[in-house]
This record gives sequence, structure tokens and C-alpha cells, in this order.
Amino acid sequence: MQWSLEQMRLFVSVAEQRSFSAVARDQRKAQSAISSAVALLEADLGVSLFERSSGRQPRLTEAGAALLEEAREVLRQCERLNGRAMALMRGEEARLRLAQDEAMLSQEVLDALEALAGQFPSLEVQLASAAQGDVARKLVERKADLGLLFYHDQIPEALERRALGSVEMVTVCGVDHPLASAQGQVDSQRLAQFRQLLMSTQSSSYPGSEAASPQVWRADSFYVMAEWVVRGLGWAWLPRHVVQYPAYQGLMVELVGEWTPPPLVVEVVWRRDEPLGPAARFLSERFAAHLQATHQKNR
Repeated sequence: MQWSLEQMRLFVSVAEQRSFSAVARDQRKAQSAISSAVALLEADLGVSLFERSSGRQPRLTEAGAALLEEAREVLRQCERLNGRAMALMRGEEARLRLAQDEAMLSQEVLDALEALAGQFPSLEVQLASAAQGDVARKLVERKADLGLLFYHDQIPEALERRALGSVEMVTVCGVDHPLASAQGQVDSQRLAQFRQLLMSTQSSSYPGSEAASPQVWRADSFYVMAEWVVRGLGWAWLPRHVVQYPAYQGLMVELVGEWTPPPLVVEVVWRRDEPLGPAARFLSERFAAHLQATHQKNR
């Protein structure tokens, strides 16, 4: 087989845009050149990738649909290879731009940064905190090199992810909320009688994002949800470290119900074409270690 990466890219582009002409415009090439490149790829692979009918958009054949994800993975692996070579050529970073979910465990991040300062004393660090979704956006826009966020079921295709650990989720209400008089024990029917405060899901989900009450308010920040809780606006599932934040001490009541959401997974995320350098890898490992220590302590 003599197919090229350029042919593979064009195959994926036509499949995603469902148009030879649109890809030709993007590539600033003649449509015939795009069609010929895909036809040569089909000849090399020995299968037809598209059904071509006059006046209709190209549709993937059964073989084309089966090979599409394989082709995407080939292109992803090429990005990893190029990025790894760039990292080897570049060596140690001069600057590390870290973006984190605003509700990330602050003490664990600070402990990891303190260790980073000792290990890489000349490294410049920039830290940005953002609401749900903005961390990934900063990475995609190359405004950050490393991201710490809570699990999203979907992240942009350009990003790689790795789970570092998890944090406990708890059910809470404000001290003046009617549920607080239940002395911590509530069932699902009782919870459903009151407004539930949930994380905005958009295209992603958090553990416990399912509505358990017919009346729901949503926010894109766990700390906004916490502010609502202490004001008696509803009950919520929140990370334990948010509930334990000093400003909320004595203002929330933890409830024990029939079901609690699973732990919230913490992930490190980075661009596939810009793999982690030694400082970024060190910070990730130290943060994971502090996260695990906190988990063991809470248990």
C-alpha cells in the first residue's frame, strides 16, 4: 500500500463535511484534485470509501464507515509523533500556563505548585481559573499548556486526557432549608419536593447531573451552586472540598439519602500536538499524589 497521510486527511475531511467541493475550497484546490486523491486512496486500500451519485452528497460506504475512525486514529498518532519530536527538541519549558476549573482542589494545586517551584526554579508559571468548558477552550486556543478539570464526557478532538484521581460528592442543603430538619436522613421522595441545584451540563456531564426533582436551577460553577445552597434556594450534590470551604463552615447540612452520586473524576488535559514537557509532567504527578493523599485522609 502506497497511500499517503495527505490522502488520509482528505478522506476524513470529505467524510466529515460530506462534500468534495467544500474540502476543495478549504484546501484551495480543484475539486478534481480532491476526488483523484480519494480515488487513489481507495485503489491502494482496495475498497470503495464513498458512494458517489450525481447531484448528491458523497456518502460513506460500509467499508468507508468502518475505516473512518481508523483513519482518524492514524492522524492523531501522527500529531502525537510530531508533538513528541518537538518536545524532545525543545527540552525543558521556559513557561507553563496552567488552566484549572475554578472549583479544583486549591490546597492540592498549591502544594503541587510549591513542589514545582523547588524542582524548576527558573520556570515561569501562569495560572488561570475558569468555569466549566473554559479550561478546554483555553487549551484549544493555545492560551494554556496544561489543564486541570473535572470529568467531561466529551472534550475537543485536539485534546488528550488522563485521569489523576477523584473527589467525593455529597448531598447538602442550607442550615435553614426545610430538609435540614430531617437530621440528615432523607429519601428520594422527600428530595423531589424541593428545588434541586445542578451543574449545567451543556455537552458534558458530571456525576449526579441527573435531575431528581421536577424543579431545577442550573449553574456552571460549583461555587455558585454553593452560594445558592447557603441561601436556602435548594439542595445540591457538591464536591466535599467545596462544602468544606471556610466561607461555608456551619452554613450547610450534609444529607444522607438513598443514592449519592459517584466520585467526581479529576483529569489532566493537554493538546495532542503539544505533549507535556518535564515541568508539566512533574506538576501532574505531584498533583495526583496530593489528590490521592487527600482521598485516603477523607476515607
